[in-house]
Amino acid sequence: MTDLAQMPEHLLKTYLLPFAWKLAGALALWVVGWWAINLLSRVLGASLLLKDADPTLVVYGQATLRVSLRILLILAVLSIFGVETTSFAALLAGAGVAIGAAWSGLLSNLAAGVFLVVLRPFRVGDVISAAGLTGEVKEIGLFATAIDTADNVRAFVGNTRVINENILNYSANAHRRLELRVQIAHGIDLADAIARVRDKLPAIPNVLQNPEPLVGVTEFNNSGMLLAVRPCCAQRHYLQVFFDTNRMIHDTFEEAGFPVPATYQVSLPAGAPPAFSKS
Repeated sequence: MTDLAQMPEHLLKTYLLPFAWKLAGALALWVVGWWAINLLSRVLGASLLLKDADPTLVVYGQATLRVSLRILLILAVLSIFGVETTSFAALLAGAGVAIGAAWSGLLSNLAAGVFLVVLRPFRVGDVISAAGLTGEVKEIGLFATAIDTADNVRAFVGNTRVINENILNYSANAHRRLELRVQIAHGIDLADAIARVRDKLPAIPNVLQNPEPLVGVTEFNNSGMLLAVRPCCAQRHYLQVFFDTNRMIHDTFEEAGFPVPATYQVSLPAGAPPAFSKS
């Protein structure tokens, strides 16, 4: 009976208390380590920015540092519970082939991320079109690129998809040209219509005068003539110039009294054979 009464105390001293101390130490190490990793990441980012490092490199370097240190933190926590880190590392190495086969896509995204940082087809803050998305690049991560679309939605695209498809970088050049197509009706004085639009383009805010805005006929169709209106502006002013130019064209043609274009079709006499019919 005495042995049975002392059994819980024996278990408490031999197993439960040591485990509780280990658990408390592991939790403390995890909290402090996580805080320290985030602090080191911020310090690294601040130091790189002070040296005028590229923002893309700063974000990628912070992500790499955090992932590497968190792996070491996990190994340190496991060592508190008596798990041999050397055995754990050997186990990871032995499972590397299987993990590589299962995570081939993830590893290819990692390699693609390195190429994006090294080759720099775009940088953080650039507006691009890639993998079917258009928006501002917020981060080039280890495995995915974060893009904020025009409707303010954060999208994450695998780096492999980004680098394997065509990339349009709208921020790479100093200016961007708008491509507007304006239909004008039959019977309108073409030279007068072009002159009215060309004269008012310079008055639109942020329209560049060098290169000079272009206005000309690009097509003839059943409704009349199709004008191409091509002003240039900085990327950040694209939407403003786009909307203002459309409004200017509408107001200009309305002020001139130009009719709304109508589509004309050739009608055949009654009983005539259809076009391209075999005789």
